[in-house]
This record gives sequence, structure tokens and C-alpha cells, in this order.
Amino acid sequence: MAAEYRSPSALSHFDPAELLDALSTGILMLDAQLCPVYANVAAQDLLAFSLNMSRGRPFGDFLHERGALNAILKRALETGECLADRELTLKPLNSPREPRTLDVTVTPLPGLTGRHLLIELADTTQRQRISRDNDLLARLDGSRLMIRQLAHEIKNPLGGLRGAAQLLERELPAASLREYTQVIIGEADRLTALVESIAGPSRPPAKTLMNVHEICEHVYHLLRAEARTGVLVERDYDPSLPNAMLDRHQLIQALLNVGRNALQALSSHGDSGHVVLRTRARSNVSIGSTRHRLVAAVQVEDSGPGVPEHLRSSIFYPLVTGRANGTGLGLAVAQELVTRNGGIIEFESEPRHTVFTLLLPLGDES
Repeated sequence: MAAEYRSPSALSHFDPAELLDALSTGILMLDAQLCPVYANVAAQDLLAFSLNMSRGRPFGDFLHERGALNAILKRALETGECLADRELTLKPLNSPREPRTLDVTVTPLPGLTGRHLLIELADTTQRQRISRDNDLLARLDGSRLMIRQLAHEIKNPLGGLRGAAQLLERELPAASLREYTQVIIGEADRLTALVESIAGPSRPPAKTLMNVHEICEHVYHLLRAEARTGVLVERDYDPSLPNAMLDRHQLIQALLNVGRNALQALSSHGDSGHVVLRTRARSNVSIGSTRHRLVAAVQVEDSGPGVPEHLRSSIFYPLVTGRANGTGLGLAVAQELVTRNGGIIEFESEPRHTVFTLLLPLGDES
């Protein structure tokens, strides 16, 4: 059947602004003073600002770290060039939302009262996160095999060391000397347990239907008991989270490792600080190559100094630590346990604000 022909006049009743508002790409127009004169719905949503409230104010006033974007805008105004920047990170000011990663295209437009700038904003946050998660999961597969091989090689001599100490203990004439063999045996046992924690449990998750807040409450009380004086442990739960199939013991251990890591980050950062245990629901989230309709985001936020820049790409790998007395096992084991439950741990960090997020699937895959 032939396609129906529509004359141009048949589309005349459409409002161009409505068409722009239907786009998922953000469209923004700035005047020569870089003040917004137009923004479609997607642009206002991406950057968490209102066009009506922003008129007459420079666009950069609504953003953290606006230097890179301002440099592009000013250059486009001065030269008349069409410019683009890929994967530019922008964080709205006075907004709790996470920073967005955007592809930005700036096109100068001659105007009646001076040159204007047309800005296109394409949100690549999800694409970048999927790529990062896939890379992390691939690396974890390699490190998991390496760690299990290393654990096997270490456990054998530890067993021999413990056995030799037990034999020596039987031959020692004085009870006071046996104290030293008990130290050897105790340390061998501790290192054996440490090696087993590196290797991680070999059993598959024993999932039962439960609410993630049961896990959070258990960990919350443990962290409160371990927190030193002056450190406040708080909770901020989303009561709407539904029940899900989860391995209680594995996820308690994972969340406890992340929480203890937050407490340790505060130990060398003055006499006060806070740790917040938070839950939120997120919809249509991809973990690796799998898209989930609903996930629980279980967050541990701390006010410590932040993750050092040189550790950020390897913080979940075994034996990587930023503390002189750290083992580098807590976050590695936590990531392993969460991935066994189909989830992943992500983080964002800056001084005085570090957030580790456990993403746990709650529903069917889409």
C-alpha cells in the first residue's frame, strides 16, 4: 500500500518548541553573555536547572567545575567555530544528582542582537558506565584466577609451619616457652583465614527472599559499635524497596567490608566525621551487559579524605591499599561477593565526599 502523502500545511499546527521538547538530546541556546535564552526539557533535566529561574544569569553559575565548558563557549563566540567535546563531566550546582557525562557540540548562530550559541547535549553517562563495568568485570575474572592460585601456594607452607610449631611445643620443657609456639600457631591460623578470604567462598550464592534493609540494619549496628568517638553513623533508607532473592551472609560481609573501609578512611582524618548508609531504587540499570528493570543502590558515604587518584583504577584489585597497615582485601572480597549475586560495586570520590554504591538486581532482566 502506498504511503500516505501529507502536505507541508498538514504539519503547520505543530509547535517547534514541542518537537524540541520531545527530543532526548538536550538543546540549549545562550546569548553573547552566555545566559540561557532557551532550553528544551531534556537540557533542563540533564543539568537540573529551570529556564525561567536562570534567565539573565551566566550559564556557568549553575555548574560545578565549569572551566572546561566555559573555555569552549568563549572560543566559539570569539572565533565563530563549531566546536565539540566528548565525555565532558558536568555536575549541577546545589543538586544531589550524580555528575553527568555528556558529549557537547557548540554551534555559533548569528543573531539580531549579537552572536548566539546553540548547544547540543548528548548524555553518555550510561554508555561510559557500561564500558567501565564491563572492563572491571573482565579484569576481575583474571585476578580471581590469580588469587586462587596464590592462595593455594600460600596455604601449603602455612600448614607445614603450624604442624612444625605443634611438634616443637611437645618437646619444650618449660610452659613459658610454649607461649612462643602458641604465637606461631595463632599467626599461622590467622594467615590461613586471611588467604581463604582472598580466595573467596567457592559455593554459589544461597539466595532467599528478603529485604535488603535486613542486611543494612545488621551492618548498621555493627558499624555503630565499631565507630570511634566523634564519628557519626547514620542511615537513610528508601522504604519502597521490594523484597528480592539475595544471599544474606555474602552481602552482609560485602557491605560490612565497604563500611569498615569508610570507618578506616576517617581514622586519620581528625576527631570527627560521618558515615551514611543509604538505599535508593534505580530503574533500567545495566550491570555489565545485562539490563535490569529495577536495582537497589546501597550506598556507603563517608566524609574522609577520598580515594587517592593513583588508586582509583585498581581499588577493587587484591592487595591494593592506600593505608600503611592495610591488607588490600576488604574491597576486593566485597566486589567478588557482590558480583556473585549479579551486582557490582561502583564509587565516586572527592575530598570530604566518597560514595561506594552496591548495585543489586531486584527484578527480572529486561
